[in-house]
Amino acid sequence: MPSPAPDTLLIAPATLQDWELVRTWAAEEGWNPGASDAPAFFAQDPEGFFLGRIDGEPVSAISVVNYSDRYAFLGFYLVRPDLRGFGHGLATWRAALAHAGERTVGLDGVPDQQDNYRRSGFSLAYRTARYVGEPVTAGGRTPDVVPAAQVDPAALAAYDSACHPADRPRFLTTWLTTPGHRALARVTDGRLTGYGVVRPAEDEARIGPLFADTPADAAALLDALSQEARAFGSPRVAIDIPEANPIAARLAEERGLEPTFETARMYTGAVRPVARERVFGMTTLELG
Repeated sequence: MPSPAPDTLLIAPATLQDWELVRTWAAEEGWNPGASDAPAFFAQDPEGFFLGRIDGEPVSAISVVNYSDRYAFLGFYLVRPDLRGFGHGLATWRAALAHAGERTVGLDGVPDQQDNYRRSGFSLAYRTARYVGEPVTAGGRTPDVVPAAQVDPAALAAYDSACHPADRPRFLTTWLTTPGHRALARVTDGRLTGYGVVRPAEDEARIGPLFADTPADAAALLDALSQEARAFGSPRVAIDIPEANPIAARLAEERGLEPTFETARMYTGAVRPVARERVFGMTTLELG
């Protein structure tokens, strides 16, 4: 067993291969990580992932992914359960935050850590809730819901950027095309009115993002994504919904999903405005 002494902790950038272990840690915490998320995460910022090791054994992890010269996102803040309470998490946190420089940093914090995040300079922006269940869909896929690959990539990137605090073309390209991810878009009268992605995860399939112009667009996409989840063997889905869009929560409840745990989106500073009314489901709690 590695020594618990904090001065023996060595923190260094992690590789894509390293991150499979971190995914298993996240699964053990009940976070239900996506089965194939890491390539898209690393596509955005391959230098933004960190492991703390003692005697060569991984004991702590964190990601601080830079999206732009003004915005970064922190996630995967984990310490192995048998080595908590020795300062390894805080040491890893401090080392990784340096990667963000002067950028505003965002995170999604679980309730028992939110006071700690406030002491580190994070302020509450809004709360989110994860809705989970076997959705009752309203019918078959409508003809205007099509594979996202049929939509102009520039239009998809622009739509995504309006719903996120920073442009993220590298992440988006990989997120839409990762094997196992099913990406759909709604096109009405030749105009993109929403898109969403569903992917296999440790437990329920996870839907995210779900961005849409109207509740009707969101409902059509949610139903279609739920059907895609069944196609790869996941009758149950999970979607993270911001309280800033109560219509999204009502839609989830109409489909038979129930709220489970809560998180809080927090920032260290200002972020650019987003089209909150379009955000019916967050992309991920791990990477914003």
